[in-house]
Amino acid sequence: MVNILIVGSGGREHAIGWKLAQSSKVDNVYFAPGNGGTTNNVCISSDDIEGLAKFAKENDCITVVGPEIPLSNGIVDEFTKKGLGIFGPTKNAAQLESSKIWAKNFMQRNGILTARFEVFDDPNKAIDFAKSVDFRLVVKADGLAAGKGVIVCNSSSEAVDAINKMLVHKSFGNAGLKIILEERIDGVEASFIALSDGNIAYSMATSQDHKRIYDDDKGPNTGGMGTYSPTPVIDDFTANEIQKNVIEKTITSMKKEGIVFKGFLYAGIMLKDGKSYVLEFNARMGDPECQSIMMRMDSDLFEYVQASIDGTLSSLPQMSWKKQSAVCVILASKGYPESYPTGEEILGLDDLTPNSQVFHSGTRNENGRILTSGGRVLGVTAVGETLGDAIANAYLRVGKINWPSKYCRTDIGKKGLTWHK
Repeated sequence: MVNILIVGSGGREHAIGWKLAQSSKVDNVYFAPGNGGTTNNVCISSDDIEGLAKFAKENDCITVVGPEIPLSNGIVDEFTKKGLGIFGPTKNAAQLESSKIWAKNFMQRNGILTARFEVFDDPNKAIDFAKSVDFRLVVKADGLAAGKGVIVCNSSSEAVDAINKMLVHKSFGNAGLKIILEERIDGVEASFIALSDGNIAYSMATSQDHKRIYDDDKGPNTGGMGTYSPTPVIDDFTANEIQKNVIEKTITSMKKEGIVFKGFLYAGIMLKDGKSYVLEFNARMGDPECQSIMMRMDSDLFEYVQASIDGTLSSLPQMSWKKQSAVCVILASKGYPESYPTGEEILGLDDLTPNSQVFHSGTRNENGRILTSGGRVLGVTAVGETLGDAIANAYLRVGKINWPSKYCRTDIGKKGLTWHK
């Protein structure tokens, strides 16, 4: 039996811990720092690498890292130096996410399909470029910006505004000191996540995120307002093509460049005209994709985490998945992704419905009362025999949970019901 230390405080971490706790090989699951819905919380912040290492050593833990910041700060390198078992990519490997410029150049030199792009740090040159092209643009901050550093533009004037926001007004701080201007590809977006041991990678269940704050994909981007899995957008043929030309090519190309990628590799894919373009890589599981994927996973996640750390993934079969669909609806506080109230009491969490699970993110437990403490507060996740059933089950549970500024989209999964090629 082993103990697990989950680093992070979001719905992703809650869902991973929930799944790992089901393994017969796992004893205790600790969360650092965790949230109002997780138990065995440890009061160590996710970027306190020394404190986390000390706890992991004293409690004989294998560590699983959820968020991107500790990965980009080199938590895996430090733990490995100390002889501690940890699941996730090294600082070098995490550059796939921590620097969009590094990732785009990596894709370009290794023949991984991605949109045309140019890199700028001078606002005037960027603005000249934006005005000179005859296609619409996406403006991206180079560094980590909590899923909000991408501005999809409908016109050159919107692109100019986005350039000024990043390079002149420094709205994204150091993350936006350099930017990418990328050709906007209008297709269908989906998430493809794999688990790698540095040698090979096994694909996980497909999913589709709803990034924008309002129904019908309107309003600004967020960290994700809900997901469903599997997505009909990625059929078996497309999945095999992404696995071969994106996932496996990335793992082998990194290895050739002297970088071993272990952990979750997330490819944000745009499908257009039968081609799969990589919009971005994440060096960790997506949130909220994780919630719907974990609900469908039949395999023992711990076995795959251990094999990734040991480099022995080929000794295990491919992961198996429930035939059911899963839907995750994010409950947020009104005002997110800008300013929003906190400290409101959440009611109805004990009003259970079958086939559903509530994963916490922006919550805290104050003397037994669960209070809001973030923009994205809960991930209400449910399974069903069909996608329609899963949607109905998720929104049934959503309706039982309340706090004064509760907000959610009402159309999560709808695009999966209406999808046709």
